[in-house]
Amino acid sequence: MKKRAAAESGWRGSREGWLEAGYQTLLDGGIDAVKIQPLARRLNLSRTSFYWFFEDRDALLTALIDGWEERTTAPLVAATHEYAESQPEAMLNVLACFLSASFDQRLEFAVRSWALQDGKVAERTATADMTRLAALREMLLRWGHQQHEADIRARTIYLTQIGYISMRAHEELETRLARIPTYVEIFTGHAAQQRELARFNARIRGATGAPP
Repeated sequence: MKKRAAAESGWRGSREGWLEAGYQTLLDGGIDAVKIQPLARRLNLSRTSFYWFFEDRDALLTALIDGWEERTTAPLVAATHEYAESQPEAMLNVLACFLSASFDQRLEFAVRSWALQDGKVAERTATADMTRLAALREMLLRWGHQQHEADIRARTIYLTQIGYISMRAHEELETRLARIPTYVEIFTGHAAQQRELARFNARIRGATGAPP
């Protein structure tokens, strides 16, 4: 099938539209629900329109996995390099990524569930885990931790956050924010200053639309 540019749109829809329908279907029903005909019905388009943008279902699934990394791994790695005046503030940057829409937690859960039944996806998640852990470890090394300690702290940070996602743990925003200072001290060995916590709280409330 002849492929068209990603930006092409019209009665066939667009590549982005098919991808977004794929994401929403993955979130709602799992990977087994991501099939061409149901996606076409969801978009009110013909099944053949799909093939203007993707060679087959496998091509769509590959694009979904690539997009998952862009919506999770990329922002987390970027957060480890954000400007910070102190180690606690650097840690707050990372926690802000997990707590905001920057890190797509629903998609993370859906892809990890998908990985349980697909070896290739499991390999992608394992590679992503290593990339994320390496970014956290390198951030801690830059702040003066020794290699072994940085590795253990990075794992503590990462596994705690992935545990929240995997368990679908729910905490009210105020409860989560109240626990942040202790998490920062456990993760880094240093307490955050009140001004750092105030900036963090304002950032998270602004990102979630919560009142100040």
